[in-house]
Amino acid sequence: MVSKRKLSKSDAHGDSLIAELPQTKKSRISCMEKTSAEDGPVENDSIFVKLIKTAGITLNAGERQNDIAVDQATFQKKLCQILRKHPFYPHVVQEFVSGLETHIKDRDQFRNCLLPCAPVRGEVTRNLVHSYCESLIKLLLGIETLQPAVITLLLEKLPEFFFDTVGTFGTNFPRLIVNQFKWLDKILDSKDLVMKLMQMVSVSPAPIQHDIITSLPEILEDSQQSEFAREVSQLLKRDTRLTVPILDALSNLDLDAELLAEVRQSAMIIVPAVKLEDLPVVIKFILHNIKAVDAVEVISALRKNLDLSSCILPLQILSSQSKLKSQPQMSSSTSQESSSQNCVKLLFDVIKLAVRFQKGISEAWIKAIENTVSVSDHKVLDLIILLLIHTTNTKSRKQIERVLRNKIPLGCVPEQLLQSAFRNHSVVIKDFFPSILSLAQTFLHSADPCVVSFGSCMYKQAFSAFDSYCQQEVVSALVTHICGGNDAEVDISLDVLTDLVTLHTSSLIRYATFVKNILDYTEKLNPQQIRKLFYILGELAFSQRQEDSYIQDDMHMVIRKWLSSTVPKYKQMGIIGAITVAGSMAAKRSKEDRCSLERTQQSEEHCRQLSILLDLVSYCCEQSPEALALYYDELANLIEKQKGNLDSQILERIGKSVVEDFSNDFVVDLTPVVDGVHLFPVKSLFNLDEDESQGTIVINLLPLLSQNWLGKSDDEMATRNQGKKIVSPECLCPSFRLLRLYTTEQHNGSMEEIDALLGCPLYLTDLEIEGKVDSLAKQEREFLCSLLFHALNWFREVVNAFCQQQDLEMKGKVLTRLQNITELQNMLGKCLAASPGYVLPPAIFDCEALEAAPTVNAVGLVKKKKTGKKQKSEGSKDSSADQSQMEENPEGNQSEAETTQLEKDTTEKKSGIPFVQLQSYRAFFRELDLEVFTILHCGLLTKSILDSEMQTEAREIVQLGPAELVFLLDDLCQKLEHILIPPAAKRAPFLKQGKACRNIGFSHLCQRSSQEVAQCAVELLKPLCNHMENMHNYFQALITENKEVVDGPRVNIQEHQLLSSCYQQLLQVFRLLFAWSGFSQRENSDLLRSALKVLADRLKPGETEFLLLEDLISESFHYLLNFQHSVPNFQCALTLTQLLIVIAEKPVASWKKDKIASLAKQFLCQSWMHPSGMREKGSQFSDALHTLLCVYMEHTDNILKAVEDISSVGVPELINSANDGYSSTYPTLTRQTFPVFFQVMMAQLENSVRSIPVVKPSDSSEVQLEKLLHWNMAVRDFHILVNLVKVFDSRPVLSVCLKYGRLFVEAFLKLAMPLLDYSFKKHREDVQSLLKTLQLSTRQLHHMCGHSKIHQDLGLTNHVPLLKKSLEQFVYRVKAMLAFNHCQEAFWVGILKNRDLQGEEILSQDSEENDPGEGVSQLPREDPAEEEGDISGSEGGSEHNDDDEETSE
Repeated sequence: MVSKRKLSKSDAHGDSLIAELPQTKKSRISCMEKTSAEDGPVENDSIFVKLIKTAGITLNAGERQNDIAVDQATFQKKLCQILRKHPFYPHVVQEFVSGLETHIKDRDQFRNCLLPCAPVRGEVTRNLVHSYCESLIKLLLGIETLQPAVITLLLEKLPEFFFDTVGTFGTNFPRLIVNQFKWLDKILDSKDLVMKLMQMVSVSPAPIQHDIITSLPEILEDSQQSEFAREVSQLLKRDTRLTVPILDALSNLDLDAELLAEVRQSAMIIVPAVKLEDLPVVIKFILHNIKAVDAVEVISALRKNLDLSSCILPLQILSSQSKLKSQPQMSSSTSQESSSQNCVKLLFDVIKLAVRFQKGISEAWIKAIENTVSVSDHKVLDLIILLLIHTTNTKSRKQIERVLRNKIPLGCVPEQLLQSAFRNHSVVIKDFFPSILSLAQTFLHSADPCVVSFGSCMYKQAFSAFDSYCQQEVVSALVTHICGGNDAEVDISLDVLTDLVTLHTSSLIRYATFVKNILDYTEKLNPQQIRKLFYILGELAFSQRQEDSYIQDDMHMVIRKWLSSTVPKYKQMGIIGAITVAGSMAAKRSKEDRCSLERTQQSEEHCRQLSILLDLVSYCCEQSPEALALYYDELANLIEKQKGNLDSQILERIGKSVVEDFSNDFVVDLTPVVDGVHLFPVKSLFNLDEDESQGTIVINLLPLLSQNWLGKSDDEMATRNQGKKIVSPECLCPSFRLLRLYTTEQHNGSMEEIDALLGCPLYLTDLEIEGKVDSLAKQEREFLCSLLFHALNWFREVVNAFCQQQDLEMKGKVLTRLQNITELQNMLGKCLAASPGYVLPPAIFDCEALEAAPTVNAVGLVKKKKTGKKQKSEGSKDSSADQSQMEENPEGNQSEAETTQLEKDTTEKKSGIPFVQLQSYRAFFRELDLEVFTILHCGLLTKSILDSEMQTEAREIVQLGPAELVFLLDDLCQKLEHILIPPAAKRAPFLKQGKACRNIGFSHLCQRSSQEVAQCAVELLKPLCNHMENMHNYFQALITENKEVVDGPRVNIQEHQLLSSCYQQLLQVFRLLFAWSGFSQRENSDLLRSALKVLADRLKPGETEFLLLEDLISESFHYLLNFQHSVPNFQCALTLTQLLIVIAEKPVASWKKDKIASLAKQFLCQSWMHPSGMREKGSQFSDALHTLLCVYMEHTDNILKAVEDISSVGVPELINSANDGYSSTYPTLTRQTFPVFFQVMMAQLENSVRSIPVVKPSDSSEVQLEKLLHWNMAVRDFHILVNLVKVFDSRPVLSVCLKYGRLFVEAFLKLAMPLLDYSFKKHREDVQSLLKTLQLSTRQLHHMCGHSKIHQDLGLTNHVPLLKKSLEQFVYRVKAMLAFNHCQEAFWVGILKNRDLQGEEILSQDSEENDPGEGVSQLPREDPAEEEGDISGSEGGSEHNDDDEETSE
């Protein structure tokens, strides 16, 4: 009893127990001296020993276990009887326990009592004793008389072993003691025992706490589990060191759902703070026994709390510490780091098991990731989990692909996230390699460039992070993509291999054989792809000191085979491959010379091989002008790409030949008379040098072209040139490009050696051809076209060469050459119009042969429109064409090229001379370099300024004219659209022609990354802003001067059109730049800030340096918004609106949305007139109007109100106006544009009602009423729109009404009818009014169906069956709603007559009439009846109507 009081005291005051521990430890040490030295039975006279022996157990000392000679149950029963029958009972119990206490003071004897007894195998007891027997202590605990005292004794003994190191005596005593309490048949006071054990937990060391907690589930009674769970969950919050044992214990308890959720919440809270090695246990518990209903919620919370960065940090700390420690310590740190990585791997193994074996876990993970909207909330964990599920659960693979496809374009799963996953968790991700490979292959098939880029990043990261097997699989997959023939996949795969050969050359060399096999599939590769392929092979072949000679041999063999071919395509591939390989060889030799002088002999060998290769290419190209031109272009690209890295000897060799060739072939001295026979008289033109002395040089263009032209049909010319290089004008520009790049490379950027070529004249002919072209012979006209093409391309290359010169005189000459270009383009347009069927000379040689070069017949002529009745009839044709175009192409995607020809055709329009637009001839003009656009830094010189300042300052001012500005901006727009706007976002080309020709004219541009192009565009923003502000000021002054009259007397129409085109192109440049998806990537955030800062600085100069990104966006938005009052035409208005939308999307705010809606409405409510006084119209205007109207509807805060405003205000004004009139509120609404307005309003109305949330039974009466009012307004708008068909009954309007009418009725059935079911009793009058209004609309739809059948219009009748089905469903759904509300009597049958659009009865069929009856209905009476003999009624199903339909009509 004394000992029991001592325990309770310890329980009450844990500190006193701890204070007694040293004394206990001392007694333990003293007891060690009493440990038995010999094994054998314990012999003494204590009552404990006697009774135990009598009951059947022999106590042993030393290492020998206690022996039991009887069955366990027999022992317990016999001992219990002995005690009860003892004369001193119950005192004998205390004496028995005292003897036990004395006995177990000896450690060996105590251990023997805790360990299982050994059965005695005698002849008599062989069948009486089980092979396994419990320990003596556990047998004693099974006796009710002894249990309380033995429990107390054991708990008092437990503190003696608090600081006992396991293994000192070979036994873990605390664990053995706690194990005695497990699985007892009966515990007299279980609550008290658990309480004391929990008290022991609060004072015991961590290992003993662990043993006690994990043992408690086997000690507890079922009724105690809930209480114990709550207690340990509180302990879990206080002490995370006990996480593992507590959660292990809780996992073995049968808890109710509420308590399990509570405990799970407690575990969820500690996830961010738990140790890395304990994290798998915590996650395992959280994922244990999740119900499907709670799965998404639990997974979402877990995903929020589980941050893998806490797993990365210990690894980084260990890595950094290992560098500071000595070598022996480093091995320890390495093992710790490996242990941490193993913990992370174990964590995902736990999740993997849950995904595999627990139903609903994978769906919950996917749903939780899908529900995450914010970009910043997405983690590396999400990506790894998706890969894990993709690997584990095959049924979810399509869903995983869909989630990633949706998330990647939004920037939620950026490439940085993927890189972080591979960098920090490669051990985990390696197990998912098959899924990574599968996803990467799938993503490369995608049409979205963001998804394709992500797939390519997966390939690159897998190659750099995984072992050789995975690397081989990656290379094989990339080679498969390349050999597949899909252009997009080939390009991205070659780009990936290019990055790999640059970053991981030594690793990729091992798989060079795989890459070399692509040479067998080069038939499907275009020239750009051939260039990439040979760059990769060249780097692999010449990148190491021990060259892979077999790759070199194969490449040389293929190149020689191609060069010797007579097929132009193969010769082209051979030239590109040879020059690309030469670049790798030359660069390699240069590196060797810098790295080691001892490899001189090998370097000389490289030089010799390179010289042989270049000589071979040059020899094979001499007889083909196109091949020679390509050779020059490729050499020029090589010099430009490897600036400063080419071997000087090779550069000298190239330069010597090119200087001599150019001077000998194309440059002659200027002479008064030119000898020879020519098709036209030779005249020196476009000379910019004032003094025409005898030393002036001239480009010998016309004589050279004439010689080639006349020699086409002369066999003697071919004979004379046999064995000699053919000199052709086609080689003029490529040769000059090579010359100028060689010159700048040799003279550190100086052009002084060749600056005479900028101002030198050309041998042409008299170009005053207006009115004379038609009188020329066909051969002369075609010769003149070729002459103008070559002259144009010469000036384009000259501008490329000298555009960056800072000298004022040189700048002036460059601007003059730009003027020459615009002049020659106008002349060329006239000549092409007079030369149908003319085949143009090539100017770009590194592209595939054009299967169908554009001809005048294909491109079409632009002529001046005639006046009078003819013009009116053409206008009516335009109107009908607009309508059909609107029907076929409702999205309204307009061609950007249509607005860029004003500067070229204004003069021709005035004079009536036919001309050809040159947009389709891009493949026949030399490409402008990006550096050309530095010319935009010059100011704008308009004609009015020129008139007033020409006499005094014209020679000193270096400024840019409007026509030249339009020319530059047009080219800049096309370049930005090509490189920054992904192909998937543009209109798909027809068949394969557009696909094959997409990159034609952008060869140099495609060799730059989109980041480089965007950087160049950002650097141009300041001059572009200057030009746009000049446009703004010009048109503002024009409006003020003419008092807002567009066609006032002071308007210069030609100048107005040119500057309008400038304005349009400027806005388009801004839009294309800011629409670039690359701005969403983290590495381009600084570039976006720089771009926005340029715009914001225009409003607040010097105040934007430290503004936040959101503030920069806001300032840029307001700056661009200021241009709204000066836009000269509707196309500019649309482009400005689209630009503001692009700016507002980073990110969008409600006030920006309102501003955009207000701006769009302002433009819709504005009259748009040409300078000539004509109202804007045509297909381009209709398309732009469609787009702007959609923008207005999408950004307005109330679509239904906007639709009602246009249909109730604007349309009646149009109806009451003259035939050529318009709405006074919406001047853009005319009879020609009504189909556009109608289609957009119907589509937006249908889309709006689908966004009304469906009613729930739990919704309050106020919510139901609000939704009912919303539907009431929508039905009213629908009724107004449908009835407009009576006035505007054109085919496009009918088609739109039938299509969207059906969709509206279907949405009403799905979303509105459940609302009416619940609202009918409370809001009966509102429901009745709504159904009456909708019934009038459905009746009109039925009339349209009849109209379509009568006119037998296939395009309209295709809509009828589905519409009739929806109308019939509506009838029966209303009847079901009335039945649901017990009002069946409010519905009865009538007969619907077939009528036309105006409501007149169709008399072509017999009609049955029904007596309407005399009853009055609460609701309109419905009738699913068919007209007898009416195919529209019998096929389409049914309709409903009032019984007095005839009078109501």
